[in-house]
Amino acid sequence: MNKVILMGRLTKDPEVRYTQTTNALVASFTLAVNRRFVKQGEERQADFIPIIAWEKTGEFCSKYFKKGQQVGVIGRMQVRTYDDAQGQKRYVTEVVAEEAHFADSKRETSQSMNMEETFGTAATVAPAQNAE
Repeated sequence: MNKVILMGRLTKDPEVRYTQTTNALVASFTLAVNRRFVKQGEERQADFIPIIAWEKTGEFCSKYFKKGQQVGVIGRMQVRTYDDAQGQKRYVTEVVAEEAHFADSKRETSQSMNMEETFGTAATVAPAQNAE
């Protein structure tokens, strides 16, 4: 059985690309997932886990997930290989998302939505006008 269940925060907005052969949508992002236990005298550690989501799941993630948001992902672990430019074999371990869910509380989600409505996103904020 290959089933992965994760909850963590997005390290940045999902990136979207399309495959060359079938033009299928693929969203990729990284989840920062806190470890359950903290060693005494140390800060909590996190693992940074690469996630890929295909088609409808990827479309959902790219449309609604934003940097810093807490989300839940259910999927499967995948290991793939490729040869880099120098001919070295490289291994990539990632989670293929089959389900993706919001995990922030409604209050946190509505606060971030209100801030976005008030201030806009980085791409939509107009340049500051010089006040005289």
